[in-house]
Amino acid sequence: MAVKIRLKRMGKIRAPFYRVVVMDSRTKRDGRAIEEIGKYHPTEEPSVIEIDMERANYWIGQGAQPTEAVAALLKVINDGTLKTKEQGPSKKERYEAALAAAGKGSDDAPAPRKKAAKKAEAAAAEDAAEAKVTAEAEAERTETSETSEKSES
Repeated sequence: MAVKIRLKRMGKIRAPFYRVVVMDSRTKRDGRAIEEIGKYHPTEEPSVIEIDMERANYWIGQGAQPTEAVAALLKVINDGTLKTKEQGPSKKERYEAALAAAGKGSDDAPAPRKKAAKKAEAAAAEDAAEAKVTAEAEAERTETSETSEKSES
């Protein structure tokens, strides 16, 4: 059986991404693979190339032939010329920058909506009522314990 390491196309029209797979050379391009050993996203900037080199070397040792495209990807990884994406600012930082650009400060929180305000008031009222009941129960316990101590003495 002639085995090849090749790309399996996936994704939508005009938005391709590929999986690096080990397949029998007679199967269809997007057919069943023996093993998936990596992925390649050419549309991202810079391109994302993730290949399990241990498994790729294993299959090459077993006689699998990489296609031209996969051979080029393996060469990029082995040479160490693979570019990585720089980490940009976080979502929160971008949001705060947009607010500053719009002329608003980050401390200006938007006013709560009516339903949210009603829920907040109801929750605060419940908490206050619960605290009051707890305080009354505690006071009653201390009174009963004081009277029982006096009667025992």
